[in-house]
Amino acid sequence: MSSEYEQQRSRLTGEQTGEPSDEPWADLKLTLPHNRSPTAIVSLVECALVELTHEDVGAEFVSTSVAGVKRTQYIAVDDFGQRFQKRYFDERLGWHETTVSRETVREELVNRLTQRPSLGSEVGQNGIVGDQHKFLVMPIRELRVQG
Repeated sequence: MSSEYEQQRSRLTGEQTGEPSDEPWADLKLTLPHNRSPTAIVSLVECALVELTHEDVGAEFVSTSVAGVKRTQYIAVDDFGQRFQKRYFDERLGWHETTVSRETVREELVNRLTQRPSLGSEVGQNGIVGDQHKFLVMPIRELRVQG
């Protein structure tokens, strides 16, 4: 019998392409725009927070636009999953780090993943996409710490 967490992950994955990964966090990713419901987004964020607390992984939201690349990374700093290191990167300003609560991480991720695409996200001149946003969970060692 599978757990509620496994059932949520199964619903979030949708179609399976290729072989399933042994890593429970491997399918916790999303590209914007998407067609997921707000409830599915909350479930995705909750699953990500569980993985950040129990595995050696971090979450990253990357925003690419004409203004440059911006990265926001979250890494659990305690075994209880209540405090997270937030690392923010802006190509113009560099890196900034702070410690935030679980509630802050949850709220920020839900807000970012439920936002509607802006008018600038349309394909512009020469077929270049204006804004691109993605969220994923990956091993901490793979998170970029340089611009």
